[in-house]
Amino acid sequence: MAEGMVLKSDAPINFLGTVNKESGVIEDKSHELFGRSVRGMILAFPSGIGSSVGAYTIYSIKSNGSAPLAMVCKKADLTVATGCAFAGIPLIISEEEFASLETGRQVVLDTKAKDMIRRV
Repeated sequence: MAEGMVLKSDAPINFLGTVNKESGVIEDKSHELFGRSVRGMILAFPSGIGSSVGAYTIYSIKSNGSAPLAMVCKKADLTVATGCAFAGIPLIISEEEFASLETGRQVVLDTKAKDMIRRV
């Protein structure tokens, strides 16, 4: 379970080349979340892109205390799913749940509940 503010992107994220492992800040100038931090957020994005090394990047940002509280994706992605499993970050994969989220909204995620996302 996780409770926090949503940070949503309609663009996929390449964790290896986009997210700073130390700070959790999106460093890719071409990404719509450039300059924003994923730290302590409910990060919503359609899917991951890039190599499988992105899973280790997710683990690294968790180890450095810069990870999102949870992630919500539209579709399953092996890199993101593996990274979240390694790092112990809750992950919801659902087009409907993704579509319902907005940046700045406070939500509670419970991956074990029937309605996984509840607006606060």
